[in-house]
Amino acid sequence: MFERLLSLFQAERKVTELPEADARHALGALLVRAAKVDRAYLFEEVEEIDNLLAHMYGLNKLQAAKMRAQCEKLEEAMPDTETLARVLHDAIPLAEREAAVKSLWTVVLADGSEQPEEGEFLHQIERTLGVSPKRAMHIHAAAAMEAGQL
Repeated sequence: MFERLLSLFQAERKVTELPEADARHALGALLVRAAKVDRAYLFEEVEEIDNLLAHMYGLNKLQAAKMRAQCEKLEEAMPDTETLARVLHDAIPLAEREAAVKSLWTVVLADGSEQPEEGEFLHQIERTLGVSPKRAMHIHAAAAMEAGQL
């Protein structure tokens, strides 16, 4: 009987696998990190991430939520924002990188306010993605206008 109890504790546990850091998951992880950069991961931001993932990748709400959960794990495992942004830079063309920047701003603005650390974070990513400061300013303004903050 003792051996049987021990076998229960030694049984392999199912562990959620860390997703590969492909462009889709790297962008998702950056969206999560952008939402968390102000040290508040709010429902509005989570909902916006799910909506963006669903729209960008043709997912239903449940699939988008599952992908976000994978991206949250990737974001926690990847301490270096530069590495995540570099995956995007190397995998997608400039127009898609600019769309990624707009998505990041959309998440940052989802809670109704923009904090200085959020702007600094996004500017770092813009540089890594090769988006010019002038173009980044236009993308930010468009996202702010859509969020009703201009």
